Amino acid sequence: MNDTPACPHPSTAPGGAPELFTWEFATDPYPAYAWLREHRPVHRTALPSGVEAWLVTRYGDAKQALADARLSKNPANHAESPHARGKTGIPGERKAELMTHLLNIDPPDHTRLRRLVSKAFTPRRVAEFAPRVQELTDRLIDEFIEEGKADLIHDLAFPLPIYAICDLLGVPQEDQGDFRDWAGMMIRHGGGPRGGVARSVKKMRGYLAELIHRKRENPGDDLISGLIRAGDHGEHLTENEAAAMAFIILFAGFETTVNLIGNGTYALLRHPEQRARLEASLAAGESALLATGIEELLRFDGPVEMATWRYATEALTLGGEEITAGDPVLVVLAAADRDPERFAEPDTLDLARRDNQHLGYGHGIHYCLGAPLARLEGQTALATLLRRLPDLRLAGEPADLRWRGGLIMRGLRTLPVEFEPGSRSERSDTLSTL
Repeated sequence: MNDTPACPHPSTAPGGAPELFTWEFATDPYPAYAWLREHRPVHRTALPSGVEAWLVTRYGDAKQALADARLSKNPANHAESPHARGKTGIPGERKAELMTHLLNIDPPDHTRLRRLVSKAFTPRRVAEFAPRVQELTDRLIDEFIEEGKADLIHDLAFPLPIYAICDLLGVPQEDQGDFRDWAGMMIRHGGGPRGGVARSVKKMRGYLAELIHRKRENPGDDLISGLIRAGDHGEHLTENEAAAMAFIILFAGFETTVNLIGNGTYALLRHPEQRARLEASLAAGESALLATGIEELLRFDGPVEMATWRYATEALTLGGEEITAGDPVLVVLAAADRDPERFAEPDTLDLARRDNQHLGYGHGIHYCLGAPLARLEGQTALATLLRRLPDLRLAGEPADLRWRGGLIMRGLRTLPVEFEPGSRSERSDTLSTL
């Protein structure tokens, strides 16, 4: 049973609609999304940036929109001014010439680039990467296990995917600290200095250009080298495309996993009966509940609140509303995955849920390419935490936690926890059960 504090009456804006994008909303957006699903399932609203967009909140409409070729990913199809278009992507990516990545393009370019990058995320390659993910997880836990307390966002959820993706891209270990600093600025959204995200993007772009040059001279068995080889063998991959692809794999891949680990751990701490079921299953050497559990955590309070931007290339009808050509559309994954028309008892966390075709990683041709790696990292982190820190508990009250502001992602700023200090030598054997 869900023990999240009930909030049946969200703050309302003029006209009776719930007030969106407030701190109250960021803490618990689900009551507002429930109202929108029932009353205005496709709702036009002004976003914090001032840009107006349609929010799609019902599961059926969301699934349709995610697969609709009339909804383009290319910001050039936004009917607003170039200034407004600049507010709909990652800050700084336009000036840094990092626009030609999978989140901003349509077929046939999307098909070509996705085919190249998909080679890095095959089931076999992800399985081969599992020991490294386990090694990183244990090493990070070793760094705080003797303290008896930690901030699981800062100490585990954030560094784990950064280091994993750096390894995948082929970033040398001596440079990974810089990547962690740049990524930290990017994930802070409005919490850092003005212009900090754009500056970090610019620094990352400069580094990637240098790294691509080095890999061209001395290639290895990594993703950037693979992209370079593909370009050299007639796939017509430009240096800008290679840099943009490396950038978006890092940007899109690390924050989703940070939030999956953070939100997932928080949900387990708030639902002790579900946590106990998972602990018992892991202790018995089983992996089935961990596999279904990670899907349920993705559905229940997933890392991506809204799918990235889409723009209507022609007039269309969605959820009974007339969408004009050039209008931005945001599919609210968090709302669709709590739709009672699709999921029984959607506000209840059930790690054994079987009928769970959630949209947490999207749908259609833009389905998240790195989902297998994110699932591996999430499963490994959660299972290792439960095994190595069996008395893990929140340090403080849930009401004191703060969620990061932002439009696309959903995640905690911090997750302070306490536990009985353990030993670094007591490594987990989690890997053998995954």
